[in-house]
Amino acid sequence: MSGCATTTEAEPRPKKPDWLRVKLPIGESYKNVRNLVDTHKLHTICESGNCPNMGECWGAGTATFMILGNVCTRSCGFCAVATGRPDAIDWDEPQRVAEAIYLMKVKHAVITSVDRDEIKDGGSIIWYNTIKAVKALNPDTTLETLVPDFKGEKENIQRIVEAAPEVVSHNIETVERMTRQVRIQAKYWRSMEVLKHLKEQGMRTKSGIMLGLGEAKEEVLQTMRDLRANGVDVITIGQYLQPTRKHLPVQRFVHPDEFNEYTEAGYDMGFDYVESGPLVRSSYHSEKHVFEGIGKAEWLRKKAMMVS
Repeated sequence: MSGCATTTEAEPRPKKPDWLRVKLPIGESYKNVRNLVDTHKLHTICESGNCPNMGECWGAGTATFMILGNVCTRSCGFCAVATGRPDAIDWDEPQRVAEAIYLMKVKHAVITSVDRDEIKDGGSIIWYNTIKAVKALNPDTTLETLVPDFKGEKENIQRIVEAAPEVVSHNIETVERMTRQVRIQAKYWRSMEVLKHLKEQGMRTKSGIMLGLGEAKEEVLQTMRDLRANGVDVITIGQYLQPTRKHLPVQRFVHPDEFNEYTEAGYDMGFDYVESGPLVRSSYHSEKHVFEGIGKAEWLRKKAMMVS
């Protein structure tokens, strides 16, 4: 993977602290999701991205579906998804995703995708078809779409708007200074423009940041301010975990108290929902991010319990 900072076999990985322990995937719900994913030949970012919450989410009967294949045209230094030349577009995929969501009987679904920079529409037509297929078969299911930047092409972004998911998410991933190193082909302000356009078109918007890559605290706060200035409603902040030794190394493990500080700061900035913690990922607890006004109330209850 070009452009990635790497470690060598001789360099030990930092020891994970106790607060990063995760549950092993077990239970009937986990098995059911596993079977549905395999039967319908679907991809999930849970697997491709080595998500630490896969056991918890699959055990609860939910998964984040990844469309447009499982090979990405970009080579981000943090991401476990394979980089290379993707397969041809699978035009039957939208219906399979819709059917899997129907069989899972979920009330809220999350869909993401790899980047498909090699095709003119950036995959936005499949995106549109998938959202429409899911809504046609599952009219009571709310939907979050975690979309790429589509190189900032408004025509492609507009297809997402026209399909009308309840939440549109696009992750900024890191602070401005580190964007070229972490995201490589992406641009910090282009992503901000994508989020701004989505908000101007009436979408409920969301973005996420990873911590522990070498960013400073003030840089994180500035990124939060930039996101809020561009109309983002929901923000997720979590700990970066190195997928393999070929990926960017973890510079530090951020303490839960610091995540709580970002939660407090986020609500002071005016975000509608702040999901901040070591194991938080973009789709973690995403069913709560659909509804306005519940985030701060939950935080105040949690804060009162910590004080008591």
